[in-house]
Amino acid sequence: MAQLPAARHPVDIALGFVPKTTPADRLAGIPRDVHAGGRCIDHRLAPYALTETSCPLTPRELDVLRGVHHGQAIGDLAAQHHLAPGTVRNHLSGAITELAVRTRHEAARRAWEEGWI
Repeated sequence: MAQLPAARHPVDIALGFVPKTTPADRLAGIPRDVHAGGRCIDHRLAPYALTETSCPLTPRELDVLRGVHHGQAIGDLAAQHHLAPGTVRNHLSGAITELAVRTRHEAARRAWEEGWI
């Protein structure tokens, strides 16, 4: 069995995107089509791929925004991520600036709406 090369990013090896509701008879043929050099992108998912905005946030900013989205306080986020509270505030400030919003809660809501967290 051949091993897949290590992916730098999920898109590096993802050649097929289908929803969970894909019928089993169609789903069974997709790996064969992809192995033969094809791609499979469901017509219902294609518009999302074309309109998806890239995420300007760092992984750490996304981590702390995820916590804010779940209602965690700065102190709790600091303890969870083994950071000083000031460092958590710095990550939140960076996210707020990057997303051009006023509060950490608005930043978390925007990141959630964009599908980044």
